[in-house]
Amino acid sequence: MNDDQLLRYSRQIMLPSIDIEGQQALLDSRVLVIGMGGLGSPVGLYLAAAGVGHLVISDFDDVDLSNLQRQVAHTSDNIGLAKVESAKQSFHAINPLIKITALNKKLEDAELLEQVKQADIVIDCCDNFETRFAINDACVAAKTPLVSGAAIRFEGQISVFDSRDKTCPCYNCLYPRDGAVAQSCSDNGVIAPITGIIGSMQALEAIKVLTGAGKSLQGRVLLLDGLSMDWQSMTLPRNPNCPTCSNAAA
Repeated sequence: MNDDQLLRYSRQIMLPSIDIEGQQALLDSRVLVIGMGGLGSPVGLYLAAAGVGHLVISDFDDVDLSNLQRQVAHTSDNIGLAKVESAKQSFHAINPLIKITALNKKLEDAELLEQVKQADIVIDCCDNFETRFAINDACVAAKTPLVSGAAIRFEGQISVFDSRDKTCPCYNCLYPRDGAVAQSCSDNGVIAPITGIIGSMQALEAIKVLTGAGKSLQGRVLLLDGLSMDWQSMTLPRNPNCPTCSNAAA
């Protein structure tokens, strides 16, 4: 770590739970962020600022005027530009020292699994159940930790799933495939700060997992009601009959 890095990350390094070792762990890490929208924007901004060495960002959409109310990595000047390219510009503006790989595509099947295998942690910032289940399948197969977040209307949700721990549940333990009802911001609306709150917490949980600081949300789900500003913490046990993680290789 050079002098510029020591100064840039000094406020994190002085934290006993991070220190030089934790900061070096961040610098050495590769993080896959899927979705560069309302959640992916704050996730990427904070992880770039914190010094994650290699951010791999994936999205297949372009910046639209309706995105700008909540997707803070994008600006009016970038309307029409691929979201991953717009986000890459914003992340590099904050921290030019990190490596960013922009994948302007939907990751699926073998390609998704390969990217998950290469990552130290995956952050799910997408907005549909089909993709969430595919990401979860890949993370369970690769035994790669997953930080999952969701935001809609005035409501938010976040959890951490880590298949390296045989007692930890997966996303499919929380939602059965045949019971999930697809909801989107375009159909239901979303208040802008909810995506910022949940996305920032996803970044924090990723940093904790990568550095070993504190206690992650593994085995718990946090639910936020933004209208009343009430938080609920729900214990989530592993489903012994889960069709995804119960059949995963030991």
